[in-house]
Amino acid sequence: MAKFEIIMPKLGESIIEATITRWVKNIGDTVEEDDSLVEIATDKVDSEIPSPVEGVLVKTLFNEGDVVPVGTVIALVETEGEETPTNDSEESPEKKDINEVAKDTTSVDTAENQPEVKATENTQPAPAGFTSSDRFYSPLVKSMAKAENISLAELDSITGSGHDNRVTKADVIQFLENRKSVQPKPAAGTPTKPSMPKVTPPSVPAGQGDQVVEMDRMRKLIADHMVMSKQVSPHVTSFIDADVTQIVNWRNKVKDSFSKREGEKITFTPIFIHAAAMALREFPQINVSLDGYNIIYRKNINIGMATALPSGNLIVPVIKNADQKNLLGVVKNVNDLAGRARLNKLQPDEIQGGTFTITNFGSFDSLTGTPIINQPQVAILGVGAIRKQPRVIETPDGDMIGIRHIMILSLAYDHRIVDGALGGMFLKRMKELLESFDPNTQI
Repeated sequence: MAKFEIIMPKLGESIIEATITRWVKNIGDTVEEDDSLVEIATDKVDSEIPSPVEGVLVKTLFNEGDVVPVGTVIALVETEGEETPTNDSEESPEKKDINEVAKDTTSVDTAENQPEVKATENTQPAPAGFTSSDRFYSPLVKSMAKAENISLAELDSITGSGHDNRVTKADVIQFLENRKSVQPKPAAGTPTKPSMPKVTPPSVPAGQGDQVVEMDRMRKLIADHMVMSKQVSPHVTSFIDADVTQIVNWRNKVKDSFSKREGEKITFTPIFIHAAAMALREFPQINVSLDGYNIIYRKNINIGMATALPSGNLIVPVIKNADQKNLLGVVKNVNDLAGRARLNKLQPDEIQGGTFTITNFGSFDSLTGTPIINQPQVAILGVGAIRKQPRVIETPDGDMIGIRHIMILSLAYDHRIVDGALGGMFLKRMKELLESFDPNTQI
């Protein structure tokens, strides 16, 4: 009999660990090839790990709730055949301490993800990654270290209270409290970074008969991400309306034949994404991210579309290289991602790498809204409901009143890098692209 190692897979370019949320199979269960073994969750998406072999699950190396680095052996499946090692190590995983396996695989994965977790030069604090240290730090601890200017040496000095002495969020908070009491004064001439005031939300008591329900994991992530975005980016929102009558008439004309031919619907969302991709190509200053005082101009135009889930939560699948796709390509991509998002079948890479986001308030009949920027992007476009309204129409014979389909666009942008003039020009270009839509477009 041979034992096959089940390994925590690499779940995306910036993901270095995942939480085991539920073992689908128990020790002793027979598993078929492609049977789901375990459900896992990251800060990006939930997923399942299928068994690549047929056999019997004989050992699980982690419990539900454990955070496991990618590349780590998490279970053993006994199969028919001779024993064949699946790792580079000659030592069996049953004999090799699992913590050593985790340590080895973590250091490799950290190096592979260098663009995401690079350490700064000279004597500046290492914002993430900490590749010069053999110690493992979770993404949360690393982000806290970056935000609080904790150097690698300081981080290494913290005594961890977690599993295998891992540094936890509570350990970092305690370190910061202790550091405040002994913080040395900076040397003369040394520039200091202003610190944001700490805001503690009020404690809210529950009244008699009230029901208290803890947020699920995804809602907690959304809440933290939204608060972080408002703290990081000074938000400004600009509005413009657009006459999309030609788009409405065109869609009404082609939707039935398209549905019969392709077996799927054509909605307004792909049209907005296609127009936004063209506008972003003309205004690359919107398709950027900020890293301190450095502006990162993104090579690719990857547009995320905020998608409501049946649970009431939100996920943002990404249309990669949207500017290189024709309208049919965008329609296909949007329908595929939206459908699999609602079934929780997205891959981690499909919700990463966005450079701009569109959220459709009109799906719920809202006229407009002021969306929150999806960090690390610098702008997000909100599209409102399309309503019939009386409008002044200019003709060679004079002005007249007509009934038109009007929609409000709202652009929220990071005022650190996008000024009102740039935001206004981008919105105006979006209006021009939508209003000049060719009613003879073939799809």
